[in-house]
Amino acid sequence: MPAAKQILCIDVGGSGLKAAIITPRGRYVAKRVRIKTPKQRKPRQIVAALVRLVAPLGKFDHVTIGFPGAVKHGKVISAPNFGTKDWKGFGLAAAMQKKLKKPVKLLNDADVQGLAVIKGKGIELVCTLGTGFGTAWFRDGELMPHMDLAHLVMRRKDDFDVVVGDATRRQIGNARWNKRIKKLIPVLRTVFNYDHLYLGGGNSSDVKFRLPRNVTIVSNDAGMEGGAFAWKRPTKR
Repeated sequence: MPAAKQILCIDVGGSGLKAAIITPRGRYVAKRVRIKTPKQRKPRQIVAALVRLVAPLGKFDHVTIGFPGAVKHGKVISAPNFGTKDWKGFGLAAAMQKKLKKPVKLLNDADVQGLAVIKGKGIELVCTLGTGFGTAWFRDGELMPHMDLAHLVMRRKDDFDVVVGDATRRQIGNARWNKRIKKLIPVLRTVFNYDHLYLGGGNSSDVKFRLPRNVTIVSNDAGMEGGAFAWKRPTKR
C-alpha cells in the first residue's frame, strides 16, 4: 500500500461530525468542516452524513475515523450514545471505504485523540469528556488494547458515562461537575499508575480547578489530528 500523504481525518461525535485533511506531520491541507450529528443515528444515516461532510474537502489518499464506542477490525462493537443495538457488528470501515474508494482505518475516538497528544514515554492515559466518557492508554507510545471504562459503575448504579457525561453536566451545573472530575483523577491514577494524564473532548474546556502537574488539558481538535498519525504508529486495530 502506498504511504499515506494526505489523510482524511473524521471525528464522529455525539453533537457534531468533523473532518479535515491532514498530512502525516500534522499540517492541515484543507480547513476543518463540521456539521451537527443527525438526530437519526443509525448506521445508514451516519454514513450518508459523513459522505456529505467530506465532499468539499478535496483529494486524500487514506482515511481515519474516530468513533465514540468500542471498535475492532473495522467493525463497531458498542455505540453507547448512538444505540449499540443498531450498530453492533456494523462494518463502518468497509462501508466508508466503499463510498470513498480509499483505505479506511476505524479507531475509538479517544484512541485517535491520544495519538495526537502523547509524548511516547511511560504510561500515558487519555480521557475524553464529551457526550460520554472515553479512555485510551499507551505504553511507550504503543496503543494498548481498548478498555471501555465508561461502563464501570462509579456511583450507585451509574457508570462513568452517566456520572461525568454531558447530560449530567447540564443537569447538575459546572461547579458540581468539576467536583466529580476532581474526584475522578486520583481514581484513574490508582487504576493506571499513569505517568501523564491528558483530558480532552468538548467539555475539557469546562474543567476549572487546578490540575496536578502530570495532568494536561488538550485541544478538542486532537480528535481529528490523531487520525493523521494512525497510519504511522502501531494501532493493532
